[in-house]
Order: sequence, then structure tokens, then C-alpha cells
Amino acid sequence: MLRLAAASLAGTAIEFYDFFVYGTAAALVLGPLFFPTFSPVAGTLAAFGTFGVGFVARPLGSVLFGHIGDRHGRRPVLVASLLLTGASTVAVGCVPTYDSIGVAAPLLLVALRFLQGLGLGGEWGGAVLLTAEHAPAGRRGLWSSFPQIGPSVGFLLANGVVLALSASLSEAQFAQWGWRVPFWMAGVLALAGLWLRSSLTESPRFLEIDDHARVPLAEVVRDHWRLVLLTAGALAIGYAIFYAVSTWSLAYGTERLGVDRGVMLSCIMAAVVVKGALTPLAALLGDRYGRRPLCLAGCAAAVLWMFPMVALLATGEPLPMFLGFLGAMIAFITMFAVIAAYLPELYEPRVRCTGAAVGYNLGGVVGGALTPIAATALAEQGGRVPWGVAAYLTAVGLLSLGCFALLPETRPVPVAAAEPASG
Repeated sequence: MLRLAAASLAGTAIEFYDFFVYGTAAALVLGPLFFPTFSPVAGTLAAFGTFGVGFVARPLGSVLFGHIGDRHGRRPVLVASLLLTGASTVAVGCVPTYDSIGVAAPLLLVALRFLQGLGLGGEWGGAVLLTAEHAPAGRRGLWSSFPQIGPSVGFLLANGVVLALSASLSEAQFAQWGWRVPFWMAGVLALAGLWLRSSLTESPRFLEIDDHARVPLAEVVRDHWRLVLLTAGALAIGYAIFYAVSTWSLAYGTERLGVDRGVMLSCIMAAVVVKGALTPLAALLGDRYGRRPLCLAGCAAAVLWMFPMVALLATGEPLPMFLGFLGAMIAFITMFAVIAAYLPELYEPRVRCTGAAVGYNLGGVVGGALTPIAATALAEQGGRVPWGVAAYLTAVGLLSLGCFALLPETRPVPVAAAEPASG
């Protein structure tokens, strides 16, 4: 289990590195480089628009790779999704800017971002299911939380590289070629991930299935459409929190508040470090007290924290900003640490890869794709403290709270009875 969990963590870290490095670049440099004819605010909105394309592609990726995972196994999904995401990320680093090839530059950017999202849409379902379906029922939450640590590691790696380049290069050098380096690094990371995953065994739950779904998506839509919509709505606040902190606040702090790029990145990264460290602890609580109580508690905390978080961000001071981000990340991980166990347990094994991944990634469209765009537009209409952003995030949190309240508990009796422990 430890080797399997470590390989899943490393794989999700690499895939989310690819996804997050684009978000950081969108907040810092993609607007002026690929949309130079726009005003600064419009350029940032356009860059965040290309960022959102990745989220739109993720549910499509979950359908494509979910079909493979439910029909042919979880393991092939991990290899194919990693190759697709890695190759498209490296290609982003090679796209000429608007000054070189005109309108073809942003079009290429959108196409490659779409492929990135397509690959990541398959990654989460494959990595989580392979770990969750190997894990003993009583510790499924703990072992399944390892892939959930991967996004924290990927985010820290992506932003650490950007921070190091920002510190060592001039503004002109970073804008000219320095921003491309993190994208090129994705190729090396993808090769490392493929090596780590080459020895993984197929999920025992998949091997036990006698009647594989012919068209998994059709079964999910027919029999589980309500569950998919509820999980998408429930997870929206987690995505909204994460990308409000990691992407929108980075652009807002550097452009509107005049905070140094390195200071903003350091505050965000420090909060993400704590989030990653708390993930196994929250997962253990989920194994003990249930998935749903943790999700409800985290979602309620998020609803209560959005206005204080925005007020602390608006100070432009490192410590208050860090505390604002930290509170948001603790609320986020209280929910998302148990999601990797919770979502698969909600679906029967024959359609689990499709159902869990589609619900997870649809939540990303609602919460992740729209938040940087909506927050940028709302902040432009307000004063120094963007209360409109806080109101938007609170509204998303209330939607998610209602959806979590309508979802059933899955731990421990239904899982223990239906799926005896293995491994």
C-alpha cells in the first residue's frame, strides 16, 4: 500500500504541476504576451479565460478516460493521461507569442490548455481508484488521501520554480523566456512519473467485475445523474477557494495592491504547505467519524471565512494575507482530504471510474473555471476591499453546503458490508 500510495501521490503531483504552472503564468505574464492589444484588466480576464478552458475539458477527459478505466482497467488510464498532460504542457512552453505569430498564438494556447485539461480529467479518477480499491476498508480514507496530497506538492513545485526564476531573472528576462522554463520541466517530470507507474498492479476491485459496463457514461447518466449533479455542486466551493487563493489573489495582489510577486507567492505557498501536511490527519478523522461530517464542517467553515479572507488579503501585508489564505486552505482540505474515498464509495464498481471522475471534474467547471474570471471582474467594480468577491465565494459555499447535506454517508457500514477489505 505504501508503494502504491507513493506512486499515486507522485503521479498526481506531476499532473497538477502541469495544470498549476499554467495558472501561475496566466496570473503573471500570459495576458501581456498573448493579448497585448487588450487593456491590462481585459488581458488578465482573457488569460484567465484560457485558464478556464482546462476546466471545461476536464469532464470530457473524465468521460474518455473513465470509459477506459471502467472497460479496460484503472492502470492504463494513469499512463495515457500522464503522457497527454505532459506533452501538452511542454508544448505550451514552445508557443510563440502574439508579437511573433499574431492571433494564432492565443488559439494555440487555448488548444493546448484544452489537451492539458483532457489529460488531468482522467488522472484523478485513475490514481484515486487504484489506491482506494487496493486499500483496506477501515483505512480507505487515509490511503486515498495520498493522491490528494499530490496537488499540494504539484502546486508548491510549480510556484517554487516560478519563485526561483523570478528571484534570479530580471522582469524582461522572465517575460521573454523565463516563464517558459517551468513548462519545459514538465517533460522531465512526466518521464519520472511513467517510470514510477510502470510497476503498479491493476485494481483488485476491477478484476472482480464480471459484467463490465458497455457504455459507462450511459449508465451513469441513466442511473446516477442526481448523484453526479450533487457531487459537482458540493465540490464547487473547494475549487473556488483554491483558485481564488492560488490564481486570482496572485493577480490581484501584484496588479491592484502592488505587492511583490515573491511575497504573494510565498504567502500562498506557505498556506498550501500546511494544507498538504494536514491532509492525512483530516483523512484519518474521515475514517473515524465519516466522510459527510468532515465535508459539512469544512464547507460551513468556508462559508464563514470568505469575508475575513478577502479583508485580510486587502491589507497587502504578508502576515494577514497568509492567515487569510491559511484559514481558507484548512476549510478546503477538511472537505477534500476525504473526497478521494467518498466519491468512489458512492458508485458501484462497474461505473465508478466514470461516475466519480465526472462528478469531481464538473465541480471544477463550476468552481474552478469561473472563479478567477468572476473574481477579477467583481474586484474591478469594488474599492480596495473587494467585497463582491467575498459575496461570490460565500454564495458558492452555500450552494455546496446544500449539496453536501443531500448526499448520503458511505462510511463505514455500506463499504464494509459490500466490499470486504483486501490487501
